[in-house]
Amino acid sequence: MRLTGNAHRFSPDDDINTDYIISGRYKFRIDDMNELAKHVMEDIDPVFSKKVCKGDFIVAGRNFGCGSSREQAPRALKAAGVSAVLAKSFARIFYRSSFNIGLPLIECDTDSIRAGDRLTVDLDAGLVTNSVTGESIQTKSIPRTMQVLLEDGGLIEHLKKHGDFALE
Repeated sequence: MRLTGNAHRFSPDDDINTDYIISGRYKFRIDDMNELAKHVMEDIDPVFSKKVCKGDFIVAGRNFGCGSSREQAPRALKAAGVSAVLAKSFARIFYRSSFNIGLPLIECDTDSIRAGDRLTVDLDAGLVTNSVTGESIQTKSIPRTMQVLLEDGGLIEHLKKHGDFALE
């Protein structure tokens, strides 16, 4: 699977919690994911939802997605058009929730990626290529179980397709 889009960074980029991804003032009163997507990252960048294009990436530092375990955060990112999040590390519950809904999380060294860089992520090869700088970055491999979920569009779609948790 190959994904191509522009990088979006926030400052600071460590410990971006789920309340920064989607504020509690919205996630408890808006059920429509397309409507919720209009408020993604609003507390860090009030115009982010207007800048992000389908296929773009969020690039962060360590511990992205920390905080509450509510699934609205990864669902709202996906609804906003974010194709993947690249970070040095992820909060574990956010990690699993994201793969459950079919949102790839890519663990890699993100220090050299700047806002606006054009990236191609090759999930099969485990490689991020930056067409602006020409740099290639090796990613941490995604476990096969998670790859299958991504290929099927998330856990629910996987279960619909296979009737159980088949890996192939």
